[in-house]
Amino acid sequence: MSTESSPGTTPTPQSRIHGCLLGGALGDSLGYAVEFDDISTIRGRFGPAGLLDFSALDGGSNFSDDTQMTLYTVDGLVEALEWANDGTAADANACVWLAYLRWLATQGVPVPPSAPAPQPRWIDGQAALKHRRAPGNACLSGLATGEMGTVYRPVNPESKGCGTVMRSAPFGLVPHIPAEAVYKLSSDAASLTHGHRSARQSAGTFSLLIHALMGGQSLHEAAEYALDHARGQADAEPALIERLERAVQLASVSGPKAATGRLLSPEDLVRELGEGWVAEEALAIALYAVLATAAPRDTAAEAAGVLASAAGVAHFREAIALAVNHSGDSDSTGSIAGNILGAYYGEEGLPAEWLESLEAPEVIREMAGQLVAVTIA
Repeated sequence: MSTESSPGTTPTPQSRIHGCLLGGALGDSLGYAVEFDDISTIRGRFGPAGLLDFSALDGGSNFSDDTQMTLYTVDGLVEALEWANDGTAADANACVWLAYLRWLATQGVPVPPSAPAPQPRWIDGQAALKHRRAPGNACLSGLATGEMGTVYRPVNPESKGCGTVMRSAPFGLVPHIPAEAVYKLSSDAASLTHGHRSARQSAGTFSLLIHALMGGQSLHEAAEYALDHARGQADAEPALIERLERAVQLASVSGPKAATGRLLSPEDLVRELGEGWVAEEALAIALYAVLATAAPRDTAAEAAGVLASAAGVAHFREAIALAVNHSGDSDSTGSIAGNILGAYYGEEGLPAEWLESLEAPEVIREMAGQLVAVTIA
């Protein structure tokens, strides 16, 4: 089954799913090359503009735990949907938890004897997913308890690291389910490793943004929709709201296509939105990078729902460069931005030469295909 859309047309759901997962891996991979470098070091290695392209990386770049955990999120959802399609009810969050325990095993981390022993699945045999790529401490420690964390029985109750957001795009890719169900699936899965409400709400908000893009909303519409939903939570996290509002505001007045014609510098980006190590900061930086480099919200292309592939590729490149060149968690901010743009433009909006540099694209495509098979095909 082809996942591609015709040039200049609205992407198919299949193309959006493939685009989201591949785009996230591209942003993750470019950012992972500079994840622990400050901006002065990045400029010293790649020049004043920073890292702009995979061609600047002589040895290429691998994707990180962000893509690994995103694909394991897909696998957990696929297993739950396989059960459902066979007429058997399954706890989706339990399936995701068991998938994460299988990912934990690839990282060489033991669990207590009381923990369940999940049955192996196709994804577990893929060598590219067995490397240890700087996984987040909260993800490791939360899963290593062998206890299934919940909102009411949290593990790592004070942790709000970005490890929840960077893995949560797949919840928004499941079609034909209500927005509230998307949000609950995502925020419940965040509780498996992180207990702070910002970690949960940031993940849920991100998944809703992806869900809105899958439904055909523009980037600006999806951002406002997700932000309005975050504001409407009974226990809305102030830090999340403040960061996202600031990101949207800054994007409206900066960037080459906005009022000032000037993107935030990496220093100003961190000063305004943070370094991205915690959930709300990572989401805000990625959202700013996507919106500040987007065409104005009143373009005819967005109004008609028609997307030009060449414009999408150019936008993808510019946004990812902005998302990864800063003194912070570059792979996570790049991954989130890539997920957003891939879901919006579809696979045809991704730079072809970047895809040629991507680690294990066949594994990512296979997992995207599995999700398509249980939801659309």
